[in-house]
Amino acid sequence: MAYSFFRSLLFRLDAETSHHLALLGMKWLHRLGLLSRIFPKPAPKVTQLLGMQLENPVGLAAGLDKNGDYIDALGALGFGFIEIGTVTPRPQPGNPRPRLFRLPQAEAIINRMGFNNKGVDHLINQVKKRRYKGILGINIGKNFDTPIENAVDDYLLCLQKVYPYADYVTINISSPNTENLRQLQQQDELRDLLTAIKAEQKLLHQRYHRYIPVLVKIAPDLSEQDVTNIAEIINELGIDGVIATNTTISREQVQGLAHAQEHGGLSGKPVKYNSDKVLSMLATQLAKEIPIIGVGGISSAQDVRDKFSKGAQAVQIYSGFIYRGPELIHEAVDACSR
Repeated sequence: MAYSFFRSLLFRLDAETSHHLALLGMKWLHRLGLLSRIFPKPAPKVTQLLGMQLENPVGLAAGLDKNGDYIDALGALGFGFIEIGTVTPRPQPGNPRPRLFRLPQAEAIINRMGFNNKGVDHLINQVKKRRYKGILGINIGKNFDTPIENAVDDYLLCLQKVYPYADYVTINISSPNTENLRQLQQQDELRDLLTAIKAEQKLLHQRYHRYIPVLVKIAPDLSEQDVTNIAEIINELGIDGVIATNTTISREQVQGLAHAQEHGGLSGKPVKYNSDKVLSMLATQLAKEIPIIGVGGISSAQDVRDKFSKGAQAVQIYSGFIYRGPELIHEAVDACSR
């Protein structure tokens, strides 16, 4: 009930303004010690993932807290793990506003944010100051003006900087809002990128004497052959895990709705079918020891059960959380069978 009231006020504002106000409000409620009273955490459902112990297998997807400015407040809501970013080597403003749109009839969001962030150094400073003790993933990408043939340099620089502070690192090659980024999912480009990433991970493991898993986040708009090629490379190189999936460029599920033709990535309920399809295909082709985090279209307990039944070992939520609030965290945790 409390979240419904706050949401009714925030949804009167444009999407990006309400996004920032909601996060700022949570931050202040947490500082005042009120957040956990208004939105208590779900009971723990401890699980193992990537060699780590999670309080529960329901995480927050990247994109909500791009800069690590709200880690403690978000952590207080009861997520089993939190992923921040996407962060790039240098700060960048992202695409011009408006760039975030709600489609309430479909419980969906379209964004073309364009990796707007304050840069990796700012994010690291925020991570150093956190009090949140849970599992923290950091999602990394390339700057918009880095040529695609030099993208590996951006990923390696970010990996080097965040490695000492992350519990896992996600390689984002699937956002539709950075020109040509999804090209990195093609077979040759992906093999070259992930070979370099794995080599650097090995060096960083030796330097810091701690092994930080590296995951790859893929798109829902992949053909069966694309998924087969990606799975082959992940198995071959020993990538630690996969996040399936990012937002979709398809508008099939939202035709005729206001804002449906805005450019950008579509998330929320309409992405679930394609996301589940990619998840299922991937699960049949990956080595059993390589876990998948299922994300895309989760807005109910049944959606969580669907992800696990199709091969996920954990889930992440984002758009469903915007529409339903902390109640969805509780429902999602209760739905987890492990």
